[in-house]
Amino acid sequence: MADDGTPRVLVVWCPDWPVVAVTGDDPVAVTEGGRILACSAGARAAGVRQGQRLKLAQRLCPELELRDRDPEAETRRFEPVVAAVEAFTPRVEVIRPGLCAIPVKGPGRYFGGEEALAGKVGRAVADALGRPLVPDAVPGAVAVEARPATASLPEAAPQTRTAPAEAAPQARVGVADGLFAAVLAARAGVLVPAGRTAEFLAPYPVSALGDETLAELLGRLGLPTVGAFAALPAESVADRFGPSGTVAHRLAHGLQPRPLVPRDEEPDLAVEQRFDPPEPLAEPLVFVARTLAEQLHRRLAGAGLTCRRVAVEVACADGRTASRLWRHEGRLSATALAERVRWQLQAWQGAGTFAGNGEGGEDTGFTLLRLAPDGLSPDQGRQLALWGQAVADDRVERAVARVQAVLGHAGLRRIEPAGGRGPGEQAVKVPWGEPYEAAVAADAPWPGRLPEVWPAVVLREPAPVRVLDGAGQPVTVDGRAGVSARPVLVVVRGREERVDGWTGPWPAVEYWWDQSLARRRARFQVVVGGGRALLLTVEGGAWYLEAGYD
Repeated sequence: MADDGTPRVLVVWCPDWPVVAVTGDDPVAVTEGGRILACSAGARAAGVRQGQRLKLAQRLCPELELRDRDPEAETRRFEPVVAAVEAFTPRVEVIRPGLCAIPVKGPGRYFGGEEALAGKVGRAVADALGRPLVPDAVPGAVAVEARPATASLPEAAPQTRTAPAEAAPQARVGVADGLFAAVLAARAGVLVPAGRTAEFLAPYPVSALGDETLAELLGRLGLPTVGAFAALPAESVADRFGPSGTVAHRLAHGLQPRPLVPRDEEPDLAVEQRFDPPEPLAEPLVFVARTLAEQLHRRLAGAGLTCRRVAVEVACADGRTASRLWRHEGRLSATALAERVRWQLQAWQGAGTFAGNGEGGEDTGFTLLRLAPDGLSPDQGRQLALWGQAVADDRVERAVARVQAVLGHAGLRRIEPAGGRGPGEQAVKVPWGEPYEAAVAADAPWPGRLPEVWPAVVLREPAPVRVLDGAGQPVTVDGRAGVSARPVLVVVRGREERVDGWTGPWPAVEYWWDQSLARRRARFQVVVGGGRALLLTVEGGAWYLEAGYD
């Protein structure tokens, strides 16, 4: 603990963890929101950087392999690292996949000091990663010395030894006063002496404090570094910048605005049934699922807990496994949960997930059925209506369960908003009771999106039509969204409709970076005889009727 009472914190940082969590040949980059989130060493050598737009990154590195971010894989693959750190203390806070922290005070005394603890943690993490420890990835005590401020967050702080440039560490360990400074120390791979954290932070740019608005304002005031900001009186900072400025000022001094929050160990309430010999048919698993569902409910009730989701997991004799999360939220009875197991088994069988795994293309049989609750929380109970009246939500859930029991899981669906430009892309049908998260937010910017006043009828499949000008020639749209002539006639199913008015086009170029999904099209709104309005799409020189307005 520092002299001012700020606890010492050790942080383990695994660089470019989103890349580590996905598979791909170097150079590879992980994308999120149309920008580079993380990239491999090969991509970085070609000039690819975090935050770049995909178009620029691919121009710098044409052979760059792009991967979507997989948060579930990041968390799953980081678990062995967390387990390795937990061997030294159970008080581990996972800040995000690839970054975790522990307090130093207790473990440091037990393992012979901060430097010894950092070395042991670094070696344990390296073993968990399955790679040899890179030289100097485990820090020793360093002397903090003055250095010029840089325009961006430094990757390395002053240290007595420097790792070879070609040896990129797979994990770095840093120790400092407070969590914020310890994260920067881990990025630099150094151990900052107690009481000298403010001196270590001083040369960093104010953007390192994590408040972009404050950093921009401090830059205009002539305070570009953390040290310059820390030199201001605390009272003046509070008066001028308010609570957020006070927190940033404490960080600049190496003080701790909050304690570490170790992750809670959830009780293991999963239930399972193993089959020996393997069960060749799926039907017996459905009967077992009812018993397991009842056991799971008893365990949750005994612990006073409920869960948001339940994972249905199946394993086969050949080692193949499959898992699927189903929303629970305390509303599924044992019977309803068993029904969802049946639906999931049918879906896996229909998709051929477990077909042809054995010798001669035969099924090998099921060896395990497991139900695991996910997202545990205290069960607050449910308030029923007075005078014996049923709660509306309860009636709806029971009615839904009866309908789904007859029609199957996909027989009853709800409409959810989704991102897209066309009317058919802005709503999706999701089976009732199944969670849905749109890949891109519906309210995100969508260049080329249709203006308000949505069509009343959207065709399941766009119908081919012809659009002609006054000379009876097809109307075309060039690459610059230029229209060859005014639309005069629309031929729908062999019937000519005269165009009374039209507007457009709204061009859209989509997925240009993926040739298998790339599309270039433009939409028009036209009014035909009788006051009817149509939404037309032209793509690849062909016209289609996409929707109609009332």
